[in-house]
Amino acid sequence: MAENAYARLFLAQIRGQTQYRLSFAVDLVLNAGITTIDVLVLLAVFRVTPELAGFDIGDVLLMTGIAQLAFQLADVCVGNLERVPQYLRTGLLDAVLLRPLSTFGQLVVLDFSIRRAGRLIQGLTTYGVALSVADIEWTPQRVLLAAIAPLAGAVTYGAIFTAGAATMFWLVDGGEVVNAVTYGGRDFASYPTAMYGVWFGRLFGFALGLASVGYLPALALLGRSDPLGTPAWTHWGAPVVGVFWAFAAAGIWRVGVRHYQSTGS
Repeated sequence: MAENAYARLFLAQIRGQTQYRLSFAVDLVLNAGITTIDVLVLLAVFRVTPELAGFDIGDVLLMTGIAQLAFQLADVCVGNLERVPQYLRTGLLDAVLLRPLSTFGQLVVLDFSIRRAGRLIQGLTTYGVALSVADIEWTPQRVLLAAIAPLAGAVTYGAIFTAGAATMFWLVDGGEVVNAVTYGGRDFASYPTAMYGVWFGRLFGFALGLASVGYLPALALLGRSDPLGTPAWTHWGAPVVGVFWAFAAAGIWRVGVRHYQSTGS
């Protein structure tokens, strides 16, 4: 019963956003084009330096490809949770809580933006090119990792989106603080963790687990050791980090919803 309700809400969003086909097509193209800027920035960086922290452009493009595709997947699925502050300020969350459906599920479906799917085109293209130009000695394990890494990274990013949205139950207008972690984390994961300073790299790369999104899986695919000295087995741990983040975010979300007090209280 609940699944049917979610499906109807989801389809209603799709029909509404695709009502004007030309506008929808233009939005898809623009969304795909905007994300291309990240790749252009990477190419600009390598115009002035042959390598970053010992990695050439093919290696870094692989990290970027994994991280960008993972982020776009998460952004399409749960990126609209960034609208939670608006729901809190206007009291619309009260209406969501009154329905006999999951609060999280409703918020994901109600503001789902299919226009963001255009970004997946660029993400898939970048990742495909990166896999073709990187010096990878393919094995069954690496084929499996190449398929799983973006999905595991998407779970990590999606959990960060969720945890960030949950903090709005306390911060309300702290969206820019959360964006520093979500969108800043996307940019961080697109480059070698080894190029950042010690404390900054450890905080974002290992404490928040962002190194497992693009950097460590790329090392495993390339068969390279980490200049930071991390054990080789940790380079395969992206799914574990994703699961950990998912459980942590679920707990933070539940606490946040319980903490919420109606705008009329």
